[in-house]
Amino acid sequence: MLQTRVIAVSDSISVNSGALDETLRTARALVERGQSLQAEQVYVQVLAAAPDNLEALTSLGLLALEQHQYGRAVHFLDGAVVSDPANPQLLKNLGLAYLGLQRLDEARFTLDRALQISPDFFVARLHLALAEEGIGREQAALRDYFLAILQAQAQDRWLNDATTAPPLRELVKHAMAFVDRGRKRLFTGVLGPLRAEHGDLALQRVMHALDIYLELAPANIPDPRQKPKFLYFPGLPTSAYFERELFPWYAELERNTDVIREELLGVLRDEQGLEPFIKFKSAEEIPQFLAGADGKPAWDAFFFYRHGVRYDDNCARCPRTAAIIDALPLVHIREHAPEICFSVLTPGTHILPHHGVTNTRLVTHLPLIVPERCAIRVGGEEHAWQEGRCITFDDTFEHEAWNRGDSTRVVLIADCWNPYLSQVECEAVTELVTAIGDFNRECGISAA
Repeated sequence: MLQTRVIAVSDSISVNSGALDETLRTARALVERGQSLQAEQVYVQVLAAAPDNLEALTSLGLLALEQHQYGRAVHFLDGAVVSDPANPQLLKNLGLAYLGLQRLDEARFTLDRALQISPDFFVARLHLALAEEGIGREQAALRDYFLAILQAQAQDRWLNDATTAPPLRELVKHAMAFVDRGRKRLFTGVLGPLRAEHGDLALQRVMHALDIYLELAPANIPDPRQKPKFLYFPGLPTSAYFERELFPWYAELERNTDVIREELLGVLRDEQGLEPFIKFKSAEEIPQFLAGADGKPAWDAFFFYRHGVRYDDNCARCPRTAAIIDALPLVHIREHAPEICFSVLTPGTHILPHHGVTNTRLVTHLPLIVPERCAIRVGGEEHAWQEGRCITFDDTFEHEAWNRGDSTRVVLIADCWNPYLSQVECEAVTELVTAIGDFNRECGISAA
């Protein structure tokens, strides 16, 4: 049975329906002056006259929470939730009261209700993770701690003590430590079979890359021009462009330049299957990525693969090109790679400087249609394409491209492995990136 302490009610304040508003104002003023006990007495009188009064129920619940009287807090906040069931703040506070009583399943259910109403309510998610941790649901706790931290930091909260509310600081630090341990354990685990087969030494650079990704070790990138947005793999030679001799499969691509170009021309005639290389949410985003002399830049693509997904209809329209591509030793990582397309740049379009995601994967161009005054710059080094002659570069270096000519420029773009990775490292990166992608998707985060 719920135990509550007896409050002596002053005879000086008589509550009836006509005086309710004034009585509530009195209670608020007492709260503002820090006179919690007196405010509590007045709110109790309000409930005597109006048992369903939302303000009184909420305020008494919060006062009880502050005093760690969790049973009393549940009593009042549960009544408030009945009156206002779609209020995520009320549900969060009721969840905290259940946590205080160690009624963890009820806390989890209540906090989850708050998040269904307000998915970005990161404080509720933080406490949901605490409840999940308490009942042994460690994977769910890892997911929700991680997402709560990301949501908070996206709003410039929980970046340090100054941006973290004092009552939350210890729990936020606990969450961050839990996430560090949990993600390291999760991602190291997927590499277990490869480590067992090949030994720790073969995966030493991969484990270092994982620590850098998890921000458990500094990247110490030797070339300041190189800024991977996702995964930096240490110990690889630093170079913007790569020597042709490293890619023996160039010969097959270049030998089939005319075949590939012929199918490309059919695509350009039909104008079917082309889509923007970058799908902008609004026109205001375009100037961040593209510029053009006429104010209407266009960078389109005809995809054979995107984010590792094969575009079967497009491949069927260009069967010889698709067969050539599928025979190449390219990167294949579920939901990530390869990305292979005809990249179509209209006259006057400038792809503005940007960085790619990882130095484990390089980008190869087979130029197919190259007007005059078209070029690419990688790491500050400019290169003019030559039709039928491949180039490969590391797109984690700042790079940009432009078409200052009078007609459309087209290159075939294809991902490939960095040739300085061992076969075991390629397999390990595939497993690691897939696991990171799966975890991020589970947390509702888009792939890198």
